[in-house]
Amino acid sequence: MNLLLLRAQDLDDESRATVRGRRFEHIVNVIKPAVGDTLKAGLLNGNTGRATVVALEQDHLKLSLELNETPEPTLPLVLLLALPRPKMLRRILQTVATMGVESLYLINSYRVEKSYWQSPFLETAAIEEQLLLGLEQAGATGMPRVKLRQRFKPFVEDELNDIATAQGRFVAHPGAGTALPVAFNAPATIAIGPEGGFIPYEVNKLEEHGFQAASLGKRILKVETAISAIISRMYT
Repeated sequence: MNLLLLRAQDLDDESRATVRGRRFEHIVNVIKPAVGDTLKAGLLNGNTGRATVVALEQDHLKLSLELNETPEPTLPLVLLLALPRPKMLRRILQTVATMGVESLYLINSYRVEKSYWQSPFLETAAIEEQLLLGLEQAGATGMPRVKLRQRFKPFVEDELNDIATAQGRFVAHPGAGTALPVAFNAPATIAIGPEGGFIPYEVNKLEEHGFQAASLGKRILKVETAISAIISRMYT
């Protein structure tokens, strides 16, 4: 935990907070502060700053807050991601939050097994838990917006143009002749397929809506690796 991430329900007032549960256990057992010590803290989707420990109780701690620093902004990036295997999803959600993705759409694809959509890891609380862990790792406060879309064709035909950025539309596709740009540093929408990539029909549908097939090279990467590599390449 590189940042104590506070939510509205943790606040006693504008300058004080009470922390319980997982975060309390981590702070007490790992950081081991004393009364008067300060922690790096931030308010979800808000400012960062310092939290001073004013009381340590058996099951909670009380903090005095000075949150007056502007946090690292999220990236102007909409990520369209074919729903990964459930056991990978938790790590990917953390990565998305850590890397600063602004919006994430988990979408269907021919190679996505139907059973994936029944995973309890797709419940709102489960998604939020992983995103919070990613933000704590990064020391950031901007929570990615996550939405689920179980039907590929209606999503692409009916919603995508309203969601995607006007320019900078890319579909990461192994073997594409064009390379993804370096230091793009502008609003973009990037579609990443399942293991093995989108099928040709899906790539064509995305291209019909202004997406350009591009790759990182000849090597085929795991989804979680591809996400980190693409974002690091395009945003510096």
